[in-house]
Order: sequence, then C-alpha cells, then structure tokens
Amino acid sequence: MATASTQGVARYKPDERDQELLNALQAGLPLERTPFAGIGERIGMPEAEVLERTQRLRDGEIIRQISAIFDTRALGYESTLVAAAYPDDQLFAAASLVGGHPGVSHNYRRSHHFNLWYTVATEPGAQMGVAEVVDHLHRESGAESTRLMPTLKLFKINVQLDMTGKKDVAEKVEAKPPPTRGDGVMPTAADKAAIVILQRDLPIESRPFDTWAAEAGLDPDEMLAQAQVFVQRNYMRRFAAVLNHRKAGFGANGMAVWRVPEDRVEEVGMQMAAFRAVSHCYLRPTYEDWPYTLFTMVHAKTRELCEETIQAIADETGFSGADEHAVLYSTYEFKKIRLVYYTPEYRAWEALALSGKPLPTW
Repeated sequence: MATASTQGVARYKPDERDQELLNALQAGLPLERTPFAGIGERIGMPEAEVLERTQRLRDGEIIRQISAIFDTRALGYESTLVAAAYPDDQLFAAASLVGGHPGVSHNYRRSHHFNLWYTVATEPGAQMGVAEVVDHLHRESGAESTRLMPTLKLFKINVQLDMTGKKDVAEKVEAKPPPTRGDGVMPTAADKAAIVILQRDLPIESRPFDTWAAEAGLDPDEMLAQAQVFVQRNYMRRFAAVLNHRKAGFGANGMAVWRVPEDRVEEVGMQMAAFRAVSHCYLRPTYEDWPYTLFTMVHAKTRELCEETIQAIADETGFSGADEHAVLYSTYEFKKIRLVYYTPEYRAWEALALSGKPLPTW
C-alpha cells in the first residue's frame, strides 16, 4: 500500500496553537490517568480544547498514531536497515513484496543507485534470522544487489518535528550520551501482555488508559505503573504522537551519509547528534560500493532547509567535500507503520517463506 495521492483533497492546515500542541504531543504524553489534561497544563490549554484539536489533527492525518515508542532491540527483536538496488521498472513490484513482511516498518524509494531502503525486524525465537529474511527477500524480489546496514552504534534517535518553525535549523543542543537499549533482561509474559496494549493507538478521550485497562481487565494505575517501569528499563523511549511528515508540512526527508574514518567516528557522531534537526544518528557498516560510516536523518519543510542543516553539519565537522558525504532523499513512501510486536503475522510469513509458497504483498 503506497502513499495515496492527496490531489484534489483539502488539507487541514494547523494554526499556531495546533503547532504548539503537536510539539508537546511529540515530546511525550504523561503516563497518568488524564494525559491530555497534563499536556494542556504544559502549554496553557484546557483539556477539552486539547482533545478537540488532537482529534481534528488525527482526522486530518497529520497525527499518524499516539502510542508507546518501544526500542525494538530491547525487546529481543533483530532488526536492520537494508539498501537494495532494482531496475526502475521493477521497483514498485519489489517494494510491494518487501513491504509484505510484517517486520518491515519503513520502505522508501531514495535518490541513489541503491534505490529501495527499508527496515526489517524479526521476532525472538524465529526460525529465520534477519539476515536470512533479507536474503529471501533479495531473491524473491529480484534485487540486483542488497546490503545489510545494521546499527553498529546508536548516537541518537529522537524524532520530534518542530511544527512552530521558531527553532533555527542549525541549532544545537547539549550533547547527550548515546541512549541505552534495554537492560539486558527479556520481557516476561506479563510484560508482553502490557506491551501489546500500550503499542495500540490511544483513544482521544479524557481517560484513555482507563478504557484500555477496562478492556484488558486491569487496574489502570497498575498498567500505568508498568509503563513507567518500561521507561526505567529503557524498553520504552516515550509515549508520544508520531506525525505523518509530509502532511505535517515536512516535505524533505534527507538521509545524509558521511565518510568518517574509524578513529573519528565517536567524536564526529556526537557532534552530529547534537544538531536539533538530526532525528537519527547511527554508525553502520561499509562495503566496497558503500563507503559511508555515519548516517544522519534530517527532516525539513523544504529541500533548501534540509540542505542548510546538512551544510551546517558539514561545516562543523569538516566533512564538506563532495567525496566525503552524500544526501539521499526519500522520493516515494511505500510503507510506513509503527512496528507491531508479538503478532502471529511474523510466524505466518515465515511459514510461507520456508514452504516456498508465494509471499504476501503490501
């Protein structure tokens, strides 16, 4: 399922108060019985107005989902970014087949010889590890070449789009240590049951966690306490809104990749992660046909603003040469979803792959 065209459809345009609210929702909802009232207290807005505006922003598809944002690896899943190359006339069919895997959450065409970029995850205890799944997708989709790009080191992951436009695109924040990915202890059966609830899209009502707790036969305070434990254990980064970037007005999605020598990766990775406009910063492996070590994701309202941020990073770090970095823009979104954990769809896909039967498409 590719991104639908919005031609001829009136797009809801957030006003200044909406923009303020969207920034607050992205930063994270408080894990309390009345989370929208808590958001309202932060920005000086009555709860009723928060609920009304949030519903309107969801109806306008500017808010994609409001849910827990979990760390995939902390939950025991294997995951990787994948770069693949296809002839242009085969790309859409290949992307449809790749997107049929339930662990593929992001699937984009990018402006490069490696023209399909996707992330894929496999669940704990699966018969096929992530490398085997990617190899199978490579063969079945007819890729010319495929490269695994797993995270070797995570410097930053924090997707929060500045809807107000008041922050300088080249603004930097105080450098933080790389995020911790879980506590090394795998989730129990009780943990998994809570994760299945918290990964859902939150109802937009005064006491949404009460609704979830009632459906699950749980005490809402106990459920929220469990969510707080997940944050403490670094299973959950935050409970927050995820926006539809393009409908929110961020039309440029630039993946800047940098040819940084191994002995400078730590220093430069921290420098790059300090830029507010950088949502992701990773160290990834190199190949003969892929010399870039550091990856930074930049979202901006225009390509010009994206380039301005990337140029500021290049100037700051000294990697401004044409052979020292490249920018790959997202030019088509084939699939973008929140990863769903503990669903039977993973095993169903695996059973088809192992049996040699046709794979599902997206």
